[in-house]
Amino acid sequence: MVEQFVGNWRMTASENFDKYMKAIGVGFATRQVANKVKPNLLVSIDAAGIITMKSQSTFKTMEVKFKLDEEFDETTADDRHTKTLVTAENGKLVQKQTWDGKSTTLEREIRDGKLIVKCVMDDIVAVRTYEREA
Repeated sequence: MVEQFVGNWRMTASENFDKYMKAIGVGFATRQVANKVKPNLLVSIDAAGIITMKSQSTFKTMEVKFKLDEEFDETTADDRHTKTLVTAENGKLVQKQTWDGKSTTLEREIRDGKLIVKCVMDDIVAVRTYEREA
């Protein structure tokens, strides 16, 4: 199931991301920079089932490694320290981050050959679209 996500992805669209970042507590200056950046996302999986997601941009490079259904400690790009769990549900990778009594969900799915990332915090939804690099 995860194999469909493996590859290099280039962001082509981002909708409502500023509102989402504000909802999770990202400061104004960081949001200004993050809104201008179009990161590439590299997704890989090794023989042991460890998934690596690496987000690369001129602003920051972040890498997270995890196994499905195993909670781990994550430090996010905006420096939140979260307990994170990634599960596979209905063809989607669902990443739930919890910190300081709050939680957010990032759903990744392949739709029409594109990687769609839906970021949800309470009633705020942002959608980021990536296209596979050749």
